[in-house]
Amino acid sequence: MKVYLNIAKSKRYEIFTRPYELNIWGIRSKNTKAGKFDDRIVCFWQDEGRLWHIRKYIATTDPGTYYLENPMPAAQELGTAILKQGQYLNAWQGSFNSRFGFRAYELVQIKPVTILRDYDRNAILDFFNGKETTGLYGINIHVGTSPNNRSEEVGKWSAGCQVFADWQEFQEFTQLCQRHAERYGNIFSYTLIDKRTENRAKLRRSLYVVLFLAFLAALWFFRKEVKAFYKNGKF
Repeated sequence: MKVYLNIAKSKRYEIFTRPYELNIWGIRSKNTKAGKFDDRIVCFWQDEGRLWHIRKYIATTDPGTYYLENPMPAAQELGTAILKQGQYLNAWQGSFNSRFGFRAYELVQIKPVTILRDYDRNAILDFFNGKETTGLYGINIHVGTSPNNRSEEVGKWSAGCQVFADWQEFQEFTQLCQRHAERYGNIFSYTLIDKRTENRAKLRRSLYVVLFLAFLAALWFFRKEVKAFYKNGKF
């Protein structure tokens, strides 16, 4: 939990602290090969007693292999969209629809976000190449399987959307969103970070702990030497 708060502080991302107000974060893995649900979507919030709660869900934050190799008509020249890491405030709205042939909840993009276009049409994700643009691209947050199932392959479930692999996990996420909407309105923010950012934050925290322990050890040694000086008249 603390690692996300530290990342938010270092990057000046907003953290929502009203009771049951959702912080929805995507954690992109280090893997650049497309097609797997190898990322995570994390939700954390405070309850009325100001205690933090967190849930982690299997997901993809990247387009699947199919759409990387076969961009949608609107993306034929530039390539498939990959959401750029960053924080996007109040950019999604919750709704139920039957877009995939069954009724399911979805967070629909309503404000501009920034994407990178993967233009070389292979199965390797390009996070730092391609043209960067900002706009409305239908980068939604939804489930990537039929009711009561779980997907192992991304397939055609994502052309840039943020997609949950497991139906039951997404139902829990839906309930969290509905509780948020009842209190604060049906608008949601989303923050996407790279797994390497999370690892760096953990490493930085560990370094601080090591430095603090080293400081305590040095202080203990200094006090010991001072006591020895006063006792023997010399260091």
